Amino acid sequence: MGTGSWGTRAAQAGVVVLLLALVTGQLLGQPVLFAFVETGSMAPTLDAGDGFVAVPAAVAGPVEPGDVVTYRAETVDGGGLTTHRVVERTDQGYVTRGDANPFTDQSAGEPPVKNAQVVAVAWRPGGSVLVLPAFGAVVDGIRDIVGGLQRAVASLVGASALLGPSGVWWLVAGFSAVLYLVDLFATEEISRDSERRTDRESGRDARALLAGFALLLVAGATVAMVAPAGTTEYEIVSAEFESEQPTVVRAGNATTLTQPVRNTGIVPVRVYVATESGGVTVRPERFALGSGDTRNVTVTAQAPPETGLYRQFVTEHRYLLVLPSSVLDTLYATHPWLPLLAVDAVIGVGFYLLGRVVVGRGRVAIRKYERDSPSGGRSLFRK
Repeated sequence: MGTGSWGTRAAQAGVVVLLLALVTGQLLGQPVLFAFVETGSMAPTLDAGDGFVAVPAAVAGPVEPGDVVTYRAETVDGGGLTTHRVVERTDQGYVTRGDANPFTDQSAGEPPVKNAQVVAVAWRPGGSVLVLPAFGAVVDGIRDIVGGLQRAVASLVGASALLGPSGVWWLVAGFSAVLYLVDLFATEEISRDSERRTDRESGRDARALLAGFALLLVAGATVAMVAPAGTTEYEIVSAEFESEQPTVVRAGNATTLTQPVRNTGIVPVRVYVATESGGVTVRPERFALGSGDTRNVTVTAQAPPETGLYRQFVTEHRYLLVLPSSVLDTLYATHPWLPLLAVDAVIGVGFYLLGRVVVGRGRVAIRKYERDSPSGGRSLFRK
């Protein structure tokens, strides 16, 4: 096949990755590339079910009034991810409101939104949110299908590890392997039975497949790094008295809490733990975890001299340890998203190059096949 097949396969791979990102975001409760709203609180900008491009907060830059953000709410609709517009920025945090609501979230009891709570910012090319109409119905349908497949496969093989967000990766890997074998055997069968001359460029099919599988593998690796990470909130009460509760502290004193960090995956990871504001320190701030390992992080929170309730946030990032720790440390110091991009590049490019080695040995792609040679027999040429 020629360039048309290459383009078609690449487009199909892109669609699969796109849909995987949508479903993964729903399973993780964390927007991945795209998200959608479930209520009409953002109408007429976003009607119920409309989707939008979700730019990760770490990449979007500083949040400004007018931005539409997805944040982890405490009280809005019972808590959870909420997509509303920032209408004001204060010293305590952001004031948010749904475009269709006559009141702000904060006037309804939601505390001012901190940077650590913002997980994504809606892309606004030209100043207006790019709307993907009725995207929610598509995502819900795919999510139900993926969830059903996970439960069916898990029940068939008796492996609970195939359930939940981490199971998506195994499902994608298995599906990719099946597609690869089906395409490989189908291609070989066609070339064996065909009495026609195929284009010398047919090897591009294999390259397109490798690129598609590499993208799926990268998507799975991204899930493995993003899903277990995130932000933990601590509510520290600065009180006038001593208390046995570790989060209730006499004003001006400090309390020590323990935050366990686990690696339930099969690949070692490099973990970074950081705080958003002063008054909280963590130790250790960076460390490696092997498969199945757990390490406790000590969180020390200082109660302000003024009494009251104070919210503190501890953010965790983790990256598959496929690069030296020193390299990940340098990239992380520049920006928390750089190690993720570097790891994805190593995994994706490494898989593709390894596949090309196999292709070069004639194990995947069928090259040029000519029915009749000048001598009356047949000849088979390989790239």
